[in-house]
Amino acid sequence: MIDHEKVKQAVRLFLEGIGEDIEREGLRETPDRVSRMCDELYGGKEMDVAAYLEKTFAVEKNELVVEKDIHFYSTCEHHILPFFGTAHIAYVPDGKVVGLSKLARTVEAFARRLQLQEQLTVQVADALMQYLKPQGVLVMIEAEHLCMTMRGIKKPGSRTVSIVKRGVFEEKPELTQLFFQMVK
Repeated sequence: MIDHEKVKQAVRLFLEGIGEDIEREGLRETPDRVSRMCDELYGGKEMDVAAYLEKTFAVEKNELVVEKDIHFYSTCEHHILPFFGTAHIAYVPDGKVVGLSKLARTVEAFARRLQLQEQLTVQVADALMQYLKPQGVLVMIEAEHLCMTMRGIKKPGSRTVSIVKRGVFEEKPELTQLFFQMVK
């Protein structure tokens, strides 16, 4: 749960620390705005992934399911700067599927936390394995990190790709190849 008073206090201290006048017209309401923004940006800890993935539908055939280009925004826990990009998810059902929007909601729930891209990729894959119990899952995330583009090395346009494979995707390279052809 976000403690809005502490966030406002911290924002005031931060602004003073970088030499700003917190009574200046443009900054007077900034602590409150940032505090309210935290609900949206960091509210993922309050989101119940199980609720998204528990309602499933029976299927007769266990064919490959791919949801690609799921756009997300997250915040790097190292620099508290945004990273953003797309997630691509594939799974092979084992008798049941989930509504496609639930895959995007799962990505969103984990992305709306202080996060590492590598950790985000693992969390999505593991949640799908835990709740859907499919034959396998593959999650690929491509993201641009502002800690690399606007500060530090300053390399705009560079993208980081992380991949996590579980189950049949580890055992059957042809499934992984099919996934890569589909997300191209």
